[in-house]
Amino acid sequence: MKITIFSAHAFEQPYLVQAAGDQHELRFIAEPLSLATAAQAQGSEAVGLFTSDDASAPVLEKLHADGVRYVAVRAAGHDNVDLPAAHRLGLRVATVPFYSPYAIAEHTVALILALNRRLHLADQQLRANDFRLDNLVGFDLHGKTVGIIGCGRIGGIIARILHGFGCQLLGFDVVPDKTLETELGLTFTTLADLYARADIITLHAPLNEHTRHLIDAAALAQMKPGVMLINTGRGGELDTKAALAALRRGQLGYLGLDVYEHEHGLFFENHAQEKPHDDTFAQLLAQPNVLITGHQAFLTREALTNLADATVASLTCWAAGQPSATELREG
Repeated sequence: MKITIFSAHAFEQPYLVQAAGDQHELRFIAEPLSLATAAQAQGSEAVGLFTSDDASAPVLEKLHADGVRYVAVRAAGHDNVDLPAAHRLGLRVATVPFYSPYAIAEHTVALILALNRRLHLADQQLRANDFRLDNLVGFDLHGKTVGIIGCGRIGGIIARILHGFGCQLLGFDVVPDKTLETELGLTFTTLADLYARADIITLHAPLNEHTRHLIDAAALAQMKPGVMLINTGRGGELDTKAALAALRRGQLGYLGLDVYEHEHGLFFENHAQEKPHDDTFAQLLAQPNVLITGHQAFLTREALTNLADATVASLTCWAAGQPSATELREG
């Protein structure tokens, strides 16, 4: 089967080639999928998409008109895909719901530690032969209260890691996992209570109409002054301008991001020779208590292997006329 892979990054191509073997013919397109690039899928029965690709209704209609019948998303999130439009057109859509929750959980804790111990500032100073410690004072994680919003696979692993540090754990989830309470002493509570009590808050909820801008100015005002906020989930869950204002007035003490609500067209590309075009992002980078990574939390060998294997497996099932467990159903 011929498959066109959009947003094909150099870091993932070897894993996809190995997973496909001689079962499928892969064509790699570096550019993201859009209405302008969709025609490059002509001759392919399926496309592989990434989080930066546009799979809105007009784009899906173009793909369908050119003979595409299957959309394989190389990620867990699929809010960039217009599912009702896909189902209306008869396009099958699959994701990779589980690939390595450890990768994202461990990156989350790395951001917490790096921000707390100001490792990014320490590195900058040391490289400038400045060995003063005056602005590098951190705090013990032991005994601190961490609020985890979204206690699924990733949130559960974070809870287990931070339990090992001796943190007190609060959780919020629409479906509480009682094993986290019995095994780790995590307390499920309301968002308001979590905001009021947590020294560190980390986001791991899915992005939908209920969670978009979940953390806005009102939520930030309910948090402890100087709170640390981490988002390695979905960029749209944080109102970035509200976070920037909270940083400037000291309500938000630390901000760690691996996702950004306006990352489309910014992350995964080299803009070194361009002037900054996103003033809000530039202002975030200017804050000494902000640490941002460019959507790399998933980027481990294990995760890339699992992503490629699961993507190819769903395509192989479809080619054989068999159902795939990772397909998104209607309704």
